[in-house]
Amino acid sequence: MELVRTEDAVGSVLCHDITQIISGKKKGPVFRKGHVIQPEDIAVLLSVGKEHLYVWEKQQGILHEDEAAEILRDLCLNEGMRATEPKEGKIDLIAECDGLFQVDGTALLEVNSTPQMMIATRHGNTFVKAGDKLAGTRIIPLVIEEEKMRQVQNRTFALTGGKPVLRLLPYRHKKIGIVVTGSEVFKGRIQDTFTSVLLHKLQEFDTEVIGHAVCDDDDRMTTKAINEFLKDGADVVLCTGGMSVDPDDKTPLAIRNTGAEVVTYGAPVLPGAMFMLAYLGKAAICGLPGCVMYAKRTIFDLMLPRVLAEDKITAKEIAALGEGGLCLECGVCTYPNCGFGK
Repeated sequence: MELVRTEDAVGSVLCHDITQIISGKKKGPVFRKGHVIQPEDIAVLLSVGKEHLYVWEKQQGILHEDEAAEILRDLCLNEGMRATEPKEGKIDLIAECDGLFQVDGTALLEVNSTPQMMIATRHGNTFVKAGDKLAGTRIIPLVIEEEKMRQVQNRTFALTGGKPVLRLLPYRHKKIGIVVTGSEVFKGRIQDTFTSVLLHKLQEFDTEVIGHAVCDDDDRMTTKAINEFLKDGADVVLCTGGMSVDPDDKTPLAIRNTGAEVVTYGAPVLPGAMFMLAYLGKAAICGLPGCVMYAKRTIFDLMLPRVLAEDKITAKEIAALGEGGLCLECGVCTYPNCGFGK
């Protein structure tokens, strides 16, 4: 680049976008990179505070901000995403489908720990819809050494095994079985209000409830109901009630007796400490504590997107939810645009 006085720049080629901000109306480029400056442009450039300009002189081994942003884009771009064209040195990544968005945090930190470059993303393990913005990439200066960009590219791919830093798992149609437990419901003493809550939350995803069973406080009856749903092709079985330590609460035992691999019984999340997760083959079995019935947001809201995306959850990942696992039960709930589960 060469620094020149704006009045002397006629005929020169801009090497960066020139941004114009009009309060409450506009923020965007008034001239794009590559524009050949004309005499009539001088007054406009001065009006946006540009008394000096950088004009482009291409040099071997030096990348423009747009070219560098494209390298960062390629570190991130994965299936189910699209990239915007460079604008003012920045490239955005956009979701092309509904799905579970994930971030390789270690690889992202590697990039952002390198001076002069950055990738900003939304939180990982969150549900996104087609059209949502996922990430933005850019470098800080106008130009950067190509070797520096290639080095961070090599280090990052070494951490990810050559895979992109970002991932979007698309949601596919899932069959759900619901097992309600509790003598009070089974014997008609109270009405089942748990199922309507689950149906409301499932409506956000491509799901089909293939059956609904009500069981007494009998672990054998509950185990049988779970197994029947799995035999009928359920991808997920949701068991409600009977998750505490009371003598009649036998849902955890019923889930264990299916032969499923239990990931956890208990989670560092409030509301939702008595949550249970198990897998039998690819099918997930969830034991949902009573808080799911009355609290706006719980452990179930954190786990459901991952379960439906077939992203197998580990005990270590559930243990890590402790930081951010306290719902503040705000008067006006803004989840997922809050710190719960982050």
